[in-house]
Amino acid sequence: MKKLLLLYIIIIPLLFSCNETDTNILRFGLSAAPINLDPRFATDATSARICRLLYRRLVDFDKSLLPVPELATWKQVTTTHYRFHLGTDGRKFHNGDYLTAKDVKATYDFILDEKNASPHKGNLGVIQKIQIIDDNTIDFILNKADTLFPGRLVIGILPTGMINNEHPFNKKPIGSGSYKFIEWPQSGNFYIQRQSDGQMLEFVEVKDPVVRALKLVRGEVDLLQNDLSPELIAWLAKRSEVKITKAQGTTFSYLGFNLENKVTGQFAIREAIAYAINREEIIKYVIGNAARPARSFMLPASHWAGHPSLATYDYDPEKARALLAKLGFNAENPLQLSYKTSNNPARIRIATVMQQQLSKVGIDMDLRTYDWGTFYGDIKSGRFQIYSLSWVGIKMPDIFQYVFHSKFMPPNGANRGRLNDSEVDALIDQAGAASSLSDQAVLYRKLQEALLKKLPYVPLWYEDHVLATTKHVSGYSLAADGNYDGLKTVMMD
Repeated sequence: MKKLLLLYIIIIPLLFSCNETDTNILRFGLSAAPINLDPRFATDATSARICRLLYRRLVDFDKSLLPVPELATWKQVTTTHYRFHLGTDGRKFHNGDYLTAKDVKATYDFILDEKNASPHKGNLGVIQKIQIIDDNTIDFILNKADTLFPGRLVIGILPTGMINNEHPFNKKPIGSGSYKFIEWPQSGNFYIQRQSDGQMLEFVEVKDPVVRALKLVRGEVDLLQNDLSPELIAWLAKRSEVKITKAQGTTFSYLGFNLENKVTGQFAIREAIAYAINREEIIKYVIGNAARPARSFMLPASHWAGHPSLATYDYDPEKARALLAKLGFNAENPLQLSYKTSNNPARIRIATVMQQQLSKVGIDMDLRTYDWGTFYGDIKSGRFQIYSLSWVGIKMPDIFQYVFHSKFMPPNGANRGRLNDSEVDALIDQAGAASSLSDQAVLYRKLQEALLKKLPYVPLWYEDHVLATTKHVSGYSLAADGNYDGLKTVMMD
């Protein structure tokens, strides 16, 4: 890594133009450009985070990930009837139109229309009909009770007239957010402007993390968030022209198992693996202390339905060896397993360390790396014994249904390990049917306890967020889910 950095430092002045940068524009370096800036279709993380700046939504979440008013307050009239009332602020679209209940209905009607193929339709299938009461009031009638319903209304609202005229929001977004769209050339960077003070912002795609870091040092970009290796973060931290900030995040990393496989389907095998992994060692030496061990199951302990006192599998290689010995495996006769991951260098390094740790307890792990498309296709199809992935930005506890209920095996959901357990299904169903959030929280905690006893996943860690900026940038706050809301308050000194 040091040799690569040195090579880049030598050649980079030859690659970049010597023109001075415009100091009136704040530049945000991205590892990947946004794909679709229409909130009805945006699913990649970059697009979703930028959409939060361009559009306003009815509901948002607080630090405990409870739903709170954004554009609208609400009341539950009956178990299947919610009434939302629009506030007075933030109701002017960037094209000059005034945001009303008509725009809310048009946005959600579009998503619910099957012919539009919105990826968000499934999460809103509980909506039976939407009724406009007046310009400021709108009713959502559900086909069944859903205590979590307000938290589903997080799609940015679009102007009705432009929806009807099939405006290309994906490339020319028009919302009512704190930033408005300025320009997105076909082969160039993306520009938006802050409404409050006219501050211009440019999103600059730089795929190579080393080049991104060097551009920050040279002042050609002003902010970088995440997608930097521990070595690059350590190198940037030593530079006088750079500031590094870290904050705890909610991205949940885990090991997943194929429960239909005759080997990984055995609980004792999964339990031995859980005891054999030294998470603290990986976090310290591979991730650069930019994570914390997962002491809960998927939901962070701070979540309203999280489980802060959940017992976990601490590193205990002796227990791992004893479990494997009962099955006839040891250093002389190791258990043969295969582990699939993407060809991302950081993921390969983590997998290699796990491979070494497992070898010490009598597991010979065949590490297989693939490009993202092939890897993800194999995971969805069940062509694996062990794999590793992360869940990003989890807010709603009904993620458990999508991930672990027997009815949600691919292609119907993300139960990729094919867990089929009546106790887990019953707890998920009971939690979903509970009439209050407090009752749901109790049931979701029981569910997490049950899942830990089944081990369809081995919880690994929650990844931190890392912000690197030039010295003249201030006022940016990192969010737990990694959003870019800090750009609403960021300043250039």
